[in-house]
Amino acid sequence: MRRRVVITGMGLVTPLGCHVPTVWERLVRGESGIRRISLFDASQFRSQIGGEVSDFYPEQYIPDKEVKRLDRFTQFALVAAIDAVRDAGLDFSKEDPTRCGVIIGSGVGGLREIELQHLRMLDKGPEKVSPYTVPKMMANAASGQVSIHFGLTGPSGAVATACASAANAVADAARSIRHGETDIVITGGSEAAVTPLGLAAFSAMRALSERNDDPPRASRPFDAQRDGFVLSEGAGIVVLEELEHARKRGARIYAELLGFGTTSDATHITQPDKDGVGAARAMALALQDGGVSPEEVGYINAHGTSTPLGDQAETVAIKKVFGDYAKRVSISSTKSQIGHLLGASGGVELIFTVLAIVHGVVPPTINYETPDPECDLDYTPNVARERDISVALSNSFGFGGHNACLLVGKLRNGRA
Repeated sequence: MRRRVVITGMGLVTPLGCHVPTVWERLVRGESGIRRISLFDASQFRSQIGGEVSDFYPEQYIPDKEVKRLDRFTQFALVAAIDAVRDAGLDFSKEDPTRCGVIIGSGVGGLREIELQHLRMLDKGPEKVSPYTVPKMMANAASGQVSIHFGLTGPSGAVATACASAANAVADAARSIRHGETDIVITGGSEAAVTPLGLAAFSAMRALSERNDDPPRASRPFDAQRDGFVLSEGAGIVVLEELEHARKRGARIYAELLGFGTTSDATHITQPDKDGVGAARAMALALQDGGVSPEEVGYINAHGTSTPLGDQAETVAIKKVFGDYAKRVSISSTKSQIGHLLGASGGVELIFTVLAIVHGVVPPTINYETPDPECDLDYTPNVARERDISVALSNSFGFGGHNACLLVGKLRNGRA
């Protein structure tokens, strides 16, 4: 009998807020966190909008001196992790630290620090580059800092699979618990790529929405008028725990991580497979891993980035897996409200998926105004909908052809 994995704690840092209840309330109301960029002057860029994190005060969690030694993406991860651990009611002084791990994904890592120190080197010379540059920019800084903060000496790692990073990290964390290596893993993803270079690079690919005159309506997944994704930042961190370990300490259990599936398109470095073969196989593998039939799934939190090719390919993939039932499953893209958090998106969206199960509410896909004949499923347009959800999928598909799907559900006492 394989060890079962449950979710006992959750923490969020997003463009809609930095506390789980607040973010969920705003999400269900259909609010948008997309605005004109204020972190820097974006007036000369093709795309001038983004999902920025505001009202973020890391000094309330960690000493100001330490904050200055962390890149913004690591600050996000650490704050979300602290909130998730508090939410889980964990006291690590009562745990075996060798049985507790940290696996956090990031598609980009400390891009902000790289840019700042490069400019400093050009302006003042190589001797003026900060000695903290490497520990701030490296993609594993988030997992390392979270491990250090809590004193956890189990497996610690970082996953970098572009927009699938957080979902892959969660899958790796679940494997660690299933195989008996750990009892608790802090996992998810963090990203802070709303920077001049990040914005310029994605704009150069023509991947971003250029609806600069109407930011809240720019991210419009599955809508016929979609013109690209909106670059955003933030973190989504969960506490995964072995079921019996959680029960023994009387933990609140939000949901069970029933299964996961990971695949590769192996077709193009940025474009999805138009036939959705890899994405479909990832969903099918997640269902198989969880012992769940397609008809048991009540909700799919779609990857749904608001790109012409991506949304169409995901629709095709869902139809391949769910057949006629694809028309009856509730689907939504919460990126319509928070934009695309790149490597953090899978962590944030896993939390949204779990909350949909807990509250029996499907969050909406806002800005859905003009149906696309090629995207003809139920995307929960504009208004949240009540639905009793026992099982749900969260999809994450990244550049490089990386596909990762997470299957979660209500805890089943009789499950083998």
